[in-house]
Parts: sequence; structure tokens; C-alpha cells
Amino acid sequence: MMSARKRVFSGIQPSGTLTLGNYLGAIKRWVEGQDEKRNFICVVDLHAITVAQDPAALSANTRTTAALLLAAGIDPARTTLFVQSHVRAHAEASWLLSCLTPLGWLERMTQYKAKSAAQESVLTGLLTYPVLQAGDILLYDAHEVPVGEDQKQHIELARDIAQRFNHLFGTLFVVPEPKIGASGARVMALDAPTVKMSKSASGRGHAVRLTDSDEEIRYAFKRAVTDSGREIVFSDAAHKAGVNNLLGIYQALTGKTSEQVLGDFADARGYGDLKTRVAEATIATVAPMRTRFHQLIDDPAELDRLLAEGAGHARAMAEPKLVAMKEAMGLRVPAALRPEG
Repeated sequence: MMSARKRVFSGIQPSGTLTLGNYLGAIKRWVEGQDEKRNFICVVDLHAITVAQDPAALSANTRTTAALLLAAGIDPARTTLFVQSHVRAHAEASWLLSCLTPLGWLERMTQYKAKSAAQESVLTGLLTYPVLQAGDILLYDAHEVPVGEDQKQHIELARDIAQRFNHLFGTLFVVPEPKIGASGARVMALDAPTVKMSKSASGRGHAVRLTDSDEEIRYAFKRAVTDSGREIVFSDAAHKAGVNNLLGIYQALTGKTSEQVLGDFADARGYGDLKTRVAEATIATVAPMRTRFHQLIDDPAELDRLLAEGAGHARAMAEPKLVAMKEAMGLRVPAALRPEG
């Protein structure tokens, strides 16, 4: 039964067009796990505005991100997909939780310290967005939150906030667990294979985006950084990072074992063959997504309908939880303001 399945909350920022790294590192697993757990996937546009945004670009990126998630296989019949700002409970829950979160907890966040050090003027939202993130998770009684290692500290903060609330006001929240992605799911930049592929990076050849043409994908792989040798092997050696990245991408795309991957390239004539074959495997995966994406973007009414439907399902869970939070804290909610049902 659906109620017996664990709930999983995942958020993704609309900070640029989704890449092959986003797909292989997270979205592919979300798609494959839709029948195993009850998934909530949120395009976290409220998180995006913790740094300055061009309003038109943010709006377009939000729709592009949602459309690409659907094109990649997120099924609205099995997964609740919605835009964060379409569910007002997120912003309200953030305020309630911020009123019981010690300042010191936020100031020790590694990402805050790193990002604030690089800015002349630090916006309050940069400090407090981990509380908003906690609200995102706790509103849905999420048991698991798939994250990278760099976000684990924020999920630990969400656990601390949940436990503090439960201690002060009675048990209301499920205490979530971080689920760190499997090693090997980390896709590196094609032009700099020691750094993670980023959807916010500009310039050609850094990333493969899920909207890229076949020609652009071939261009990116053709110029992928490798090394001066010819040996096609999995290796932890720093100078083989580029080759290792290409093999890892091929393995993630095909689902083959390491031995099978190396067997596929046993007859390769150097890195040129390697790049070409990985490019073609990528095109075989990306091309159908690209087609579906353009169908959705070209039919804004259908995309709006799907997002409104997802937001409705999310509100059905989030609003009663918000009412319970308020009343536990002594904020009486009149009947006229309670959600129906």
C-alpha cells in the first residue's frame, strides 16, 4: 500500500539547464525508484533567490527544469512533482522553524561560511535557507533525503530541528535520514575532469545539457580532456581522471559491469573511439528526452496543468502539517483557514 512506503523528498534548484550529470547522479535513480517509495520532487525556486536572480531567467529556468524532469521519466501518476513557491506552506513553515533554530546552528554550516566569504554583502536568505530546506522535508514526513556529500550537513540540521520541535511541542515530525548517492554516480566536467559537472557553468564543452543537439553532444565529447596515453582503463590516478570519467558515464548509461565496459572498448583505437562511442551512448539516452521536453515546452497549458496537479497533491499533505505545527506552537488556526478534507 502507498501509505506503507517510505517517503522521499528531493529538491533541485532551477539554476540552469539540467545536465547529464544531474540525470545520472540523481534523476535516473528517481525515475527508477518511483514504484519503491513515495517520492516528492520539488523545483526549489525559493532557494534560488538566496542569490541575485534575473526574474525572467528564473521563471524560464523553473519551467525548463520541471519540463526536463518530466521528459526524463518522472511520472506525475507515481511521483509528486511541484514548484516550491506554488505551495505557500513552505515559506510559512520556514518562519516557524526559524523561530526555534539557534543562530549558532546556522553560522556553523560549511556552505554558508564558504559562500558568504566570497560575497561583499551577505543576504539573510543565504544564512537561513537551511531552515527553509528543513521545512521542505519535514512538511512531508520524509524518511529519506537523497543528497550529495556536500548537503549532508544540511540534512543533519533538519534532523536537529525536527528533534528540537518534537522535544518542545510533542512528536510531530519524522526525523529524516540523508541518503548519500552511490559512488560512481558523480559525473565530472568534460573540460576539467577533476571538478563536478555543473548546470550553472557557462561555455561550450564543460557539460552535456539534456536539451543539447546531437551535434553539440558530439562536440563536447570530442573535446573532452583525457591524457597523453592510449590505455582505456578505470583508474584512480589523477592523470587518468578524464578517461575514468568517460568510462563512468558509459557505465552509468548502459548499466554494464566494469568488465563489460572494458570489453566494449577492447577494440577501440585510442581515445577518439572512446569519445565517439560515449557520445553516441549519450545521444541514445538524451534524444528521446529532448523530444519530450520540446513537446512540453511547446504546450505551456499542459505543463501548467501538470505542475498545478502536483502542487495540489503537495498542498494536500503540507497544509495540514502546517496547521499542526502552528497549533502545537500555540497559534490557533480558525476553521475558515483550515485546509479542506
